Amino acid sequence: MSTDADFILKVHGRIHQIGRDAWDVCAAPTGDPFVGYDFLDACEDAGCAVEAQGWGPRHLSLHGPDDAVLGVMPLYLKGHSQGEYVFDHAWADAYERAGGRYYPKLLSAVPFTPVTGPRLLNAPETDAATVGAALLQGARTLCDRTGASSLHVNFPDVGQWRLMGEQGLLLRQDMQYVWRNDGYAGFDDFLAALSSSRRKTIRRERREAQTGLDIRVLTGGDITEAHWDAFHAFYLDTGDRKWGRPYLNRAFFSLIGERMSDRIALVMAFDGERPIAGALNFIGRDALYGRQWGTLEDRPFLHFELCYYQAIEFAIARGLSRVEAGAQGEHKMARGYLPTPVYSAHHIADPLLREPVANYLDQERPAVAAEIEAMTAEYSPFRST
Repeated sequence: MSTDADFILKVHGRIHQIGRDAWDVCAAPTGDPFVGYDFLDACEDAGCAVEAQGWGPRHLSLHGPDDAVLGVMPLYLKGHSQGEYVFDHAWADAYERAGGRYYPKLLSAVPFTPVTGPRLLNAPETDAATVGAALLQGARTLCDRTGASSLHVNFPDVGQWRLMGEQGLLLRQDMQYVWRNDGYAGFDDFLAALSSSRRKTIRRERREAQTGLDIRVLTGGDITEAHWDAFHAFYLDTGDRKWGRPYLNRAFFSLIGERMSDRIALVMAFDGERPIAGALNFIGRDALYGRQWGTLEDRPFLHFELCYYQAIEFAIARGLSRVEAGAQGEHKMARGYLPTPVYSAHHIADPLLREPVANYLDQERPAVAAEIEAMTAEYSPFRST
């Protein structure tokens, strides 16, 4: 596909068609582990983000006159809205009741991963806004050519979200819970910033969670296939408890362990030498990203210990600025994770659907912003200054 700026855009059915070197020229400078080649390729190699699962890769690469890669964009042709964490099921239902066909749609996102990050990736020494606009134009052209109803960009960073609004996409806002490192010297320093009642509660929760258990944070070569066997069992158990679909298979965990072990912090709880629970985190340049968790035994407060408190300790020790603990969970606020805006952007081809969605989003955005402000004011665990 040609663009107005005489760039060439190419569409790829697998990320390996672009190649690690070309992709990571654009992705590696971001420091984001999820838009890197290794993570996205593992999703495909393991058979998790492929056509058979309703995730048909349609990644874009932007090329200059000399065919050098100037930018890339993770993109999928979706046959459903599962594994996205930005909910458009009501839009799909309304459109199909009116006689439209919502699927397939195009989605730019990291599969199964509700983490904020860049979605328009540009090579060094290129203009990010120019490359981003060209990639968006190409994605919308592909939307028309494939007959997709819409293009969705989930969890872009705020700068790219604003660029998407300037390019005519509809803007949506939601919230997640994020812990921020205020230069803490250690976990006790963090506790000192909380109200007295919250300090006491957290100390009690940690004592009860740790009683009789050996809790280890594993990274790099310390993570073995036996650990992944155990963690996969935990992951499946969590899916069963929540009546959810296990998007990730056992092969995926082996692949990320092989390719990304230095960017993984696997928190495991052992009863003796028997692993009973675990939480998987990815290490970014300046953030720790909490992803999956699971347990085979119900232990008081173990979820809070492995997913939240151990993550805080790790982030402080590594000098990371924040912990992003994923979607949902108002209970996170009491553990120091405060509501924070997250974003998505949407191009809808049919004006009969676009107009009501635009009207809805115009009301939803200020409502979400007001909810974040109200929740922070009422439920923040931090001492008032």
